[in-house]
Order: sequence, then C-alpha cells, then structure tokens
Amino acid sequence: NYVRPQLITVPGAVVPNPYGGKQRQVMINMDQQLMQEKGVSATDVLNAVNAQNVVTPSGTVKIGTREYDVRTNAATRSLAEISEIPIKQINGATITVRDVAVVSDGFAVQTNIVRQDGHRSVLVAILKNGRASTLDVVQGVKDMLPRISAIVPPELKMTLLSDQSIFVRGAIGSVVREAVIAAALTGLMILLFLGSWRSTVIIATSIPLSILTSVIVLSLLHETINIMTLGGLALAVGILVDDATVEVENIHRNLAMGKDLRTAILDGAQQIAVPAFVATLCICIVFLPMFMLGGVARYLFVPLAEAVVFAMLASYLLSRTLVPTLAMYLLKAHEHDQPGQGFLGRLQLLFEHGFERMRSFYTAILGYLVGIRHLFVPAFLVACASFGLLIPWLGQDFFPSADSGEILLHVRGSTGLRIEEMARLCDLVEGTIRKVIPKEELVSILDNIGMPYSPMNTMHMTSGTIGSNDADILISLHHDHHPSADYLRVLRKRLAHDYPGATFYALPADIVTQILNFGIPAPMDIQIEGADVVKNHEIAANLIGELRKVPGLSDLRIQQPMDYPTLDIAVNRAKALQGGFTQQNIAAVVLNTLSGSMQVTPMFFLNQKNGVNYNLVAQVPQYRLQTLGDLQNMPIISPALSANGQRPEILGDLANIKRSQEMQVISQYNIRRVIDVYGTPQDRDLGAVNRDVERIVEKARKDLPRGTFITIRGQVQTMRDSYFGLLAGLGFAVLLLYMLIVINFQSWLDPLIIICALPAALAGIILALLFTHTTVSVPALMGAIMCMGVATANSILVISFAKEQFQEHGDPVAAALEAGATRFRPVIMTALAMMIGMVPMALGLGEGGEQNAPLGRAVIGGLLCATIATLIFVPSVFALLYRRKPVAA
Repeated sequence: NYVRPQLITVPGAVVPNPYGGKQRQVMINMDQQLMQEKGVSATDVLNAVNAQNVVTPSGTVKIGTREYDVRTNAATRSLAEISEIPIKQINGATITVRDVAVVSDGFAVQTNIVRQDGHRSVLVAILKNGRASTLDVVQGVKDMLPRISAIVPPELKMTLLSDQSIFVRGAIGSVVREAVIAAALTGLMILLFLGSWRSTVIIATSIPLSILTSVIVLSLLHETINIMTLGGLALAVGILVDDATVEVENIHRNLAMGKDLRTAILDGAQQIAVPAFVATLCICIVFLPMFMLGGVARYLFVPLAEAVVFAMLASYLLSRTLVPTLAMYLLKAHEHDQPGQGFLGRLQLLFEHGFERMRSFYTAILGYLVGIRHLFVPAFLVACASFGLLIPWLGQDFFPSADSGEILLHVRGSTGLRIEEMARLCDLVEGTIRKVIPKEELVSILDNIGMPYSPMNTMHMTSGTIGSNDADILISLHHDHHPSADYLRVLRKRLAHDYPGATFYALPADIVTQILNFGIPAPMDIQIEGADVVKNHEIAANLIGELRKVPGLSDLRIQQPMDYPTLDIAVNRAKALQGGFTQQNIAAVVLNTLSGSMQVTPMFFLNQKNGVNYNLVAQVPQYRLQTLGDLQNMPIISPALSANGQRPEILGDLANIKRSQEMQVISQYNIRRVIDVYGTPQDRDLGAVNRDVERIVEKARKDLPRGTFITIRGQVQTMRDSYFGLLAGLGFAVLLLYMLIVINFQSWLDPLIIICALPAALAGIILALLFTHTTVSVPALMGAIMCMGVATANSILVISFAKEQFQEHGDPVAAALEAGATRFRPVIMTALAMMIGMVPMALGLGEGGEQNAPLGRAVIGGLLCATIATLIFVPSVFALLYRRKPVAA
C-alpha cells in the first residue's frame, strides 16, 4: 500500500503487485451452523449485501439561496452498518448479517508467502519496459527509496535483495576494461615495432576517434550501450589500428628509401590506399550476413556487427585524412633523428636486431617451402582439413553460461500440498542449503512460496509455478565465492536424496540465460501434443524413464501433474428436485461458500477515512471447513423456499462426495494440448545431450498413437536456427569476400589465392576451442566470422604486393619471396595487434566475461594460424599458380 504507488512513478519501471503480502479486505465470515439454524444460505447473504450496499449517483437540490448535495445511505460507511444489513424476514423476524456472520477488517486467503532468511516478508519485483535502460530504472528506484522510507511506518524494514544492474554494470565495466587494456597493449606493441612514440601517438589517436564515431552512429540508430555493442567495440579495438599501422609503417619504409617527409607520406598513402580499402571492406562485409539473421540471434548480434562496421569505416576514413596530417606535423621534427638515442631508441634497436634475425629465418623457411610448393601446398591443405575431424569433440552450446553469484532453485512438493506445509518443507530445504554452502559465502536465502493472487504477477513468472506446492528459492552468494555450478551439483544430489517426495530443479539466475530460455523454466522442452492428455502423460512418464539414462541431463520432470486431488460432488437431481432445489441453486451456494463473492459478484467497501476502496467478500472461513463433514453440512436453500421461510437442507442430504484426481494445470501450444518434459544439461554441452535425447525421441515416435506428436523445443531449437544462420552467413561472407576481391583485382585467380588462408583460420579456431575446453557457441561463430575478414585483409596486402612485383619482372617465385619479406612486418603488426587486443576478452575475467570469452579465443586461434598461412602458404600458392613470364628478346 505504501511502496508500490511510489515505485510506479519511476520512468520505465513495471511493478507487479507485491509477492507474499496479505491483501487487505472487509470479510463477512459466515457461520454455517447459524445459517442452518436461521434458514439462510450463502447465496442469501451475498444477495442481501450486494443489494443493500450500492453506489448511486448523487443529485443536487436548491433550497432558498443555497444549493445542497443530496446523498443517500445506499453505500455502507462502516463495518457496523454492514452487520446491520437485513437478509430476509422469517415469521416477522428480521435476520441480519450479524445473526449469521461476523464482519471484520481482515485479509484474503494467502496463496503466496515470501520469506527472507526465514522471516516473513513482502517482495516487490521491479521490471523494466522494453525501451527503458536497466541502469536508469534501477537508479530511479534507488533514488525513490529515501522518499518511501519517510512514508512507510518506522518498523517497516526495506532491503535490496537482488539487483541485476550490478551484473549489467559489471559486464559493461569488464568490456570497457578489456577495451582499455587491449588499446594499451596494442599501443605498446606498436611502440616496440616502430620505436617512435610519435608514430605510436598517431596510430593510437585513431582508436578513440573511431569508437566515438561508431557510438554516435549507433545513437542515431537508437541503439543502446549494452554488452553486445560494447563487445563489438572491444572486438574492434585490435583492428582499428590496422589501417593507421599499415600506413605509418609504409611511410617509414618510404622514408628509409631517402624520400623527403611530404613525398614519403603521399607515396605511402597512395601505395596502400586501394589495398587498405579492400581490406577494410573485407572485414566489414563479413558482418553483412548478420543482418539476415532472425530471432534472438538478430537482436544479439546485429548491434555488435553495427558497432564493428561503423568503427572500421571510421578508422579507414581517419587513416586517409587524420593520420597523414598528424604524420606531417609529428614526424617532421623526428625526420632526421639518429636511431639509438635514449632508452627507447636503444630498446628499439635491440628489438630491430632480433626482428631482422627472425625475418631472415622466415625468409629462409619461405624460400624452402616455395621451392617444394608442389608438395607443401597439398600437404598443408590436407592438414587443415584433418583438423575438421576434431569438431565433434568440441561440443555445442547456444551461449556460454555465466556465474552471476546467485543460485535459483525451484521446489515442487507433492501435488495439492497446502501452502503451510510447503513453507515447512522450505524450512528443511534451507537447512540443507546452509549445510552445503559455507556461512561466509552465503548472503541470504529468499523463499517465494505458492502462487501469487495477481494475474499480473503470474504473467511475469518464468519458473513454472502452478500452485501452492511450488516455491522458488533464491540463494545469493558473496562476490568471492566458489563456482556456483559446484554448489548446484552438490545440491541436486543432496536434496533429491533427502526429500524423495519433492522435485527440485535449477532455474537460470542470470539475466542473459533467462532471456535465452524465452520464458520457459529449462533449456530443453520436449512437448507431447495430442488430444488424449492421459495417454500423453503416460508417454511422457515412459520417456522420462529413458531420458534419465542420458549422461549430463538433469532436472527432468513433467510440468503438468495428473494427480491433483479433487472432491467430486454428485448431486441426486431427482431428490434435489423433490426438495425444490435446482443444480443452479446448489452450485451457487457451493461457489459462494467456498470461493466467496469475489468469484461471481465483486463487492467493494469505501473507507471514508482514507478514501481507499477495499474488496468486500462474503465467505465461510477456511478454518470452518476442515473435514468432509463440514462440507456435507453446508446449508442449501433455494430463493423460492427462502421466501416461504422454509429451513434449508444440507449438502450431504442431496449429494454424495467422493475423492478423485485431475490435471493440475492445462497447457496449450498453438491451441493443441501439450505435456511438457523439461530438462537441463549439467557438466555436458547442450548439443551432445540433445543428440542423445533425439535418439530416444525418434525411437518413441514409432509407437505414438494417431494424432500425437513429439517436438523438441527450447534453447535447442533456437541454437539450431542461430547456427544455421551464422554458418550460412559464414559461407555467404566468404562468397562476398571472393566477389569483392574479384572486382578489385579483375581476376578470378588472385581472390582464390587470397582466400587460401581461410582453411588455416578455421583449423586455428578449432584448435583454440579444443585446447581451452571451450564449446562451439554463437559467440565463437561470431569470432570465426570476424577472423575470416581479418585473415583476408592480411592476405590482400601480401598478394597485392606480389602482383606488383610479378608485373615488374615476371618471376612468380621471386615475387612471392619479395612479398613475404616486405609485408612480413605489417602483417605481423596487424595480426599481433588483433590478437593482443583479444587477450583480455579471451581470459573471460569480470562479470559476464564468460559469455564473450569464446569470441576472443576463436579470433586469437584463427588469426594465429591464418597469419602463419598468410606468410608461408599464400605466397607458396601464388608461386604455384602463376607461371614465369617469357623474357622479351
């Protein structure tokens, strides 16, 4: 009553009704014994109150010089007035509400209990709408808390339990930190290679300006700063320096030829303008297929692709304009300096000595491999292809899991368990949790037991709660805790052993996995569709028996229980008719007695003191209906007999009551009735688990009755769609690269030579994922696509120079050797810049770092092997496919 109205005013906040609280209302607690004695039924009470407590329009009357507002006492103004409402007259005596019921300021029947560390609480969950910023909403809520504290009673204690903005801030901070570290490492690498702080400043200047340009364009496209856009910018940091690095290095090479500074800058810029432009387009064009993705993959990776593309285009533009200008000003004074001056100069001379030795060694190796190119080229291709055999050992996941420092467990007791008993079960489960997780690592345990009374709350629940026998237990851990997966693995075994009558399963606690599950409580959902629900449930039970044999598949359960206890009231229609009753009379009395008037005839009471409308509910208290005898003694009377003053019958005289069972919840998918079998992978990749599950499902399909179908849904289906889109995009990107290079080189052969480095890149990606125990995932495939563009860009630099040399002297072997020796430094520099820039991301440090780590690892592994292929394999292919031109006489 105090908190929610204030929180609703926060821009972008969506605030469902509180969980666990008691809904205050005016109660008319009917006494069945008194009702039977007075000849009054529940329907009589409800009709009387509903007729005697109404809101009528007010009117005005003018008397003399004054105007008066006329009001009636149609609406009750106090609980005492409600008690005095007449129900009916019997033999001249008026029966009022207070004769058969007690009117009190009470609460609705509680169907939801929330406790923090065992203490009763009220939980207010705050969501955000789709266009709002998580950080803005959370900050707005925090700013509102002091105002709320001044309004609520002093004894009310408010505690901030869970804050997803911490994860968001941590993830964003990690990405920003990775980008800064990557930029610093890249700058140091460039400084080491060039030995000039002036050149390093020129190159490093392009990084923040390119990122700023990309951010401005993203803002114009109404994108937000999030993990994916920042991940794209962090991914681009290593390659943003490529254009500037190649240009500055080429300027130094022209200066070494004895040219003056202006001529060296102009010649250096002109020599690489077209190759650098094509290389930049190659990197950008590989992201074009991202815009053809659908579903969640599109929303995840299109912003990332946009961030990279805009930054790369800005980097190229700056390398054509700003970098030459800065070189003209900064390198002018440095032009005639003697090398080896100062500590930096001596360090650079030492590095140059070592680098030249490495270049000489490389040249010798390249000369040998080019000499045996007829054997080396096919052997290299066979070696790259053989690494593809390792793909089945990598495993497949949709998205890497992240340790958010929270464990969310769901507990389901036996079907129909009362909420009080469910709370007692949660007490026992909490005790087990505290034995497993050390006290110093445990922050709090939050229980959300039962079903919330508000449909708005139910709509936002994704844990699979269907009744009072369900509970969510949120375990919050300290920052320096052991891996949550280790604790979860122990809890699964311990809880299943200690509480065999209950079902336990883990729910995603981090925001990313919750989104990827699309509202269902498990990554895997096996749906059995068909009209015969009972038969489908039997099929599901048999299927679970087989699925339990699948290694790595845990938390198996059927979402729709079939054993919900019911009491069937079989009315003897002939006997009821003899007594003057109809089924409508009996059903109305049973409904009003058990469920109260809110089910059919909502009534309200306006509190004149605070101006708040409360529900006015007439019902028999639950504590007066504890046995079958209480139910059988329910007084039944029809309106016609009630008017004659006839005493009511009891339900037991007109009907038989027997126990039965039914389905607790009904689920539909595209109108068809379904039974859901949920499961979660543990210590095994989703792809491997799915393959075993598919074999079992295919076997079960053969025995399905007519009209029944089995479908595997959940993350598996989305993963397949995303994989198909990304792999198709990868193939399409290679085709686009090839066509782009064909147009630029006006040749079908040169592009083929250039993309020969791509098989080595794929082999490197496979090896990197295998050695780091990283599964194939959507981020890893994104890294593979990124690697294709960078590898192609480096090959263009080599082949374009080799083509120039070949056109001069017509010797393909000499051209290949010259291209390798000349482009060795810029290729090494750009590749190292990219790989060094990916190291912080590949380590997966910080909040949410695990989710971008596969991307960094794939880029490092693929680019490492692609660089080796660019320097030794691509020149060998060039020398093999080109023939020596005849010398003119």
